[in-house]
Amino acid sequence: MKKKLFLFSIILIILFGIFNFFLKDDAMKPEDFKNSYPILQIEKYFEGGVYAYGMLQDRKGKVIRQFRATMSGKYENNILTLEEFFSWHDGEKQKRIWKIKKIDEHNYIGTAEDVVGEAKGFSYGSAFKFEYYLMVPFKGKNIKIKFDDWIFKQSDKIAINRATLSKFGFKVGELTVVFEKH
Repeated sequence: MKKKLFLFSIILIILFGIFNFFLKDDAMKPEDFKNSYPILQIEKYFEGGVYAYGMLQDRKGKVIRQFRATMSGKYENNILTLEEFFSWHDGEKQKRIWKIKKIDEHNYIGTAEDVVGEAKGFSYGSAFKFEYYLMVPFKGKNIKIKFDDWIFKQSDKIAINRATLSKFGFKVGELTVVFEKH
């Protein structure tokens, strides 16, 4: 009986170690970029016109779709209204209008018609992180996909966006976008 209890304890310790290793919270955080430059204030960067060029990859990294977009932003009363017009290479057209409210120096709340609930935004230094669930058309129906969205300002005109898309905690795709302010 003592041997079985000992082996059970060893197995639990090993399993705890494995889970701790894989579930450890050492992910990138917005605060990691608090001293990075150039500073990205989305309400300023997206005010006016911005072009976007992007690609969508499946979970294995295969590029499955590409798009171009024009964006137009207006900032007043602490709210950025950002209109996005997408032209996918397969001919599909999409429009999204974001309402992004600046709560304080580092925090934002955003809404759009196809966003479930509210998006949470965090801004530090050259980085902006946006977390939200988006209803995405897939095989004739809409499915809820989690977006872990990061934008990094490179210069006054260029920013790069990298988003991880997941469902039930599993990565289902990645989105890469280059923004060019004009």
